[in-house]
Amino acid sequence: MNDSAFETLLDLAVREDLGESGDVTSEAIFEGQTTVAVLKSKDSGVLAGEAYFSRCFARIDPETRVDFSVHDGAVLSPGDTVATVSGKVKSVLEAERISINFLSFLSGIASQTRLFVEAAAASGKTAILDTRKTLPGYRVMSKYAVTVGGGRNHRMGLYDMVLIKDNHIDAAGSITRAVSLVRSKWGGRFRIEVECRNLAEVREALASAVDVIMLDNMAPGPCREAVGLGSGSVAFEASGNMSLERIAEYSAVGVDFISIGKLTHSVTAFDFSLQIRGSV
Repeated sequence: MNDSAFETLLDLAVREDLGESGDVTSEAIFEGQTTVAVLKSKDSGVLAGEAYFSRCFARIDPETRVDFSVHDGAVLSPGDTVATVSGKVKSVLEAERISINFLSFLSGIASQTRLFVEAAAASGKTAILDTRKTLPGYRVMSKYAVTVGGGRNHRMGLYDMVLIKDNHIDAAGSITRAVSLVRSKWGGRFRIEVECRNLAEVREALASAVDVIMLDNMAPGPCREAVGLGSGSVAFEASGNMSLERIAEYSAVGVDFISIGKLTHSVTAFDFSLQIRGSV
């Protein structure tokens, strides 16, 4: 695992949970006793984040051992055994909340993504994309969890793809001018996507021979018409307040992608519990 942002977040999590005094409860009750704890699922969904979970325990005590019974992408049900954690009681308890916080967050993303992926597959072949609507420091982790749930990553940041949005278009004067300026600056270095608000803008983007056209807050009917105008020459992405109930309808019109901000910005944490099995 190579995620420097996570290491920074982990350091912050340890400092805010243990402070200067450490776990004063466990410090008072335990010395060198060891234990085996069992991680159980209390929810239904998709597991994501096993490497991050394990890293939390290693950060507290490198001698703690974490063994997963299932792995990222596994479908979980309430009561399933997910992992066992072996080590000093004090170390296990110090890392318990930190590790579950990360695992719950990422499994929540993967589980929600899987629901959208399945809804899209029921009526078409549309891929589900994430967005940049992530918490600072969590982007790599969040986008990883999306892939575990069966989704795909959109651009990682502003640096790896050109996305000409409504504000760019309005400030530049037109789609045609904005695309021309991008090509003048970067040539063919970056993939170019253009956000379109209506069919007139779709036609202008098609004339500019861009790679992807984002259909922003357009109803299914105009989206279907736009896909027809493209005739397979360009990829189409539907976007804008997508709900689970609307996904099948948009997938059926033939768009290649549907991007959904709520995959990462409105996460329902997956419920896990870590149960200590005595001490020695």
